Amino acid sequence: MPQTAPAGKLAIMAALPKELEGLTQAMGPTVTIQTIAMRDFYLGEIAGQPCVVVLSRIGKVAAATTTTILIERFGVTGVIFAGLAGGIHPSVGIGDIVVASSLVQHDLDARPLFPRYEVPLLGRSHFAPDAALSQLLQEHSEGYLAALCASDATIAAGPRRPQAHRGAIATGDIFVSDAGAGADIHGRLPDVLCVEMEGAAMAQVCYESGIPYAVMRVISDHADPGAKEHFADFLEHRAGRYTCGVLARLMESRATQLAPL
Repeated sequence: MPQTAPAGKLAIMAALPKELEGLTQAMGPTVTIQTIAMRDFYLGEIAGQPCVVVLSRIGKVAAATTTTILIERFGVTGVIFAGLAGGIHPSVGIGDIVVASSLVQHDLDARPLFPRYEVPLLGRSHFAPDAALSQLLQEHSEGYLAALCASDATIAAGPRRPQAHRGAIATGDIFVSDAGAGADIHGRLPDVLCVEMEGAAMAQVCYESGIPYAVMRVISDHADPGAKEHFADFLEHRAGRYTCGVLARLMESRATQLAPL
């Protein structure tokens, strides 16, 4: 029997305002806002599906705090984190989308008490997202990129068309902008495709609470000395298009799947 993504109220998170651009507008005029712990939670619907959209802010603590509020105060039944990331694997390029198959904290090291990367007292280092929700993200990432290439002649004519990947993502409280640091993470965790600052923290909270989750990251830079400029440019001009483009498609598909017969 095929797996189905969780029904109910879905939460969508990102770390920076530009990454959510378009989604709050898609919720329409009936959206309401609740402010908790210095965060604005947008409650409403996208494509008729109930959701909560929120800016987590940057870093693992911020992401974990926001995730906890979503679960405890708003009763969400699934969480998606979307945003930008730095590519550290040779298979990914700028403009690609990575949907997480697993998440790990690359800066977690409680040795000799626990193995490197293992979350103390949980007995695990890697967290696996919900298969059905991740598959939906993968499908709509591929659909969005195909539509983007069809509508944007510059991208279509470029040397490399953007691709959607499924793979490991590493999280840490570090903005990786040094080639040596990126190479070090890649050497220690060779299966990791990209690095970011929130996903694995959100995943840990969801895992402990039994809440399905998924992570989608768009490659904005190569985690090298040019990362700051490339990240800023992608954030300003393209991040919101990707997030809204993929997630609006996902919400529309949920509306179709969950519609009464």
